[in-house]
Amino acid sequence: MPVAPFHILVALTGGEKHGYRLMRDVETQSDGQVKMGPGTLYGTLKRLCAQGLVEPTAVARTTGIDDERRRYYRLTDLGALVCQAEASRLAGLARTVRRNLKARVAT
Repeated sequence: MPVAPFHILVALTGGEKHGYRLMRDVETQSDGQVKMGPGTLYGTLKRLCAQGLVEPTAVARTTGIDDERRRYYRLTDLGALVCQAEASRLAGLARTVRRNLKARVAT
């Protein structure tokens, strides 16, 4: 899975969010290594919605501050499953790298 979609799915595991908050959360969770502009964010959200991984919500129920101009998104059940599968895949790759590098150092 490409970097941008996975980071958006991960950000949405914490609950529904609007676009600007998603951009900030992706940058924070990646320690500043992944920065998205509005074009990348909304293009990716459009594809994730079309795939059934994310869905728009009418208003945010978690912030207490509603702005009609903001579009909020949440993870679908399928999106949560895909996010978990990708996280497991990446964890497996990280284990392989650690094992291979440990073996390399030992030789």
